[in-house]
Amino acid sequence: MMKKMRKGISVIGVPMWLGQTRFGANLGPDAIRAAGLVTRLKGLAYRVSDEGNIAVGTKAPYKRQDKTLKNLQPIVAASEKVAAKVSRTVAAGRFPLILGGDHSIAIGTLAGISRHYANLGVIWYDAHGDLNTPETTPSGNIHGMPLAASMGLGHPALTGIGGYVGKVKAENLVMIGIRDLDPGERLLIAERKIRVYTADDVSRLGIAQVIAETVDYLSARCDGVHLSFDLDGIDPLEVPGVGTPVAGGISYSDSLAALALLHRSGIITSAELVEVNPLLDREDRTVSAALALAGALFGEVADSEGICQPAAATPSVTASAAKR
Repeated sequence: MMKKMRKGISVIGVPMWLGQTRFGANLGPDAIRAAGLVTRLKGLAYRVSDEGNIAVGTKAPYKRQDKTLKNLQPIVAASEKVAAKVSRTVAAGRFPLILGGDHSIAIGTLAGISRHYANLGVIWYDAHGDLNTPETTPSGNIHGMPLAASMGLGHPALTGIGGYVGKVKAENLVMIGIRDLDPGERLLIAERKIRVYTADDVSRLGIAQVIAETVDYLSARCDGVHLSFDLDGIDPLEVPGVGTPVAGGISYSDSLAALALLHRSGIITSAELVEVNPLLDREDRTVSAALALAGALFGEVADSEGICQPAAATPSVTASAAKR
């Protein structure tokens, strides 16, 4: 059973860009802050602590190590820092809200969170599977590997972050918005029977049904649920400031609705927003979207024009109830 969280949020920035090849994702955390994140969350009656950014390497050259991995060592070093920081946050009874940075930061995030749960659930909201390993990756970009590494698959330096292997079980995972998978990822999804809702599934079923099914599925088996939200899960025509855009995708309005529904469900115990690249943005649309998505997750309600307003109900995100 999950308990209601004490109304404390720790905002943690991870300015990482070395998991892929486009500079700028490292600017995402500060751009989201500058747009007014902390003030917005405090306006929802949360106690918010901005923990600043974790120091990560941002100037390392692109190098392939073990022939198939780029920037392995700086990403491993950063991931250990992220894992330690996030673990301390969870242990203190606070909700970790992590700002990326590219999606490789999830390796450290999940390592820090999972040690506090017996069965951590994960909602992976993304255009991509991020299930590649050194054997299946077409690019060597580690931001395409965090979910596989968290499942214990891949290079031991990545799978062993935090001092243990196996942060996420396949049966505790739900992927939403997927529309760009490599062959090895498709095979892994089929072999492990991972629950996937493609962008087409969301269009066909409706976001309300997808979230309802996700909540029912995870709440029946998990003692906490982490939301890993990649902004490229949304249609890039609406949020252009991402490094690996994929045509189509879930609409921005549906994404806002999804996070509002997750807020009302009370199952989310931690979250991260990743792959915001201000250098690729237009008119701050992606940064503004990230800000509104965070607001929706913590209880804002969108009006008829899509503008989020504070909810009247008591916030219902949750905190950990069980520790491994």
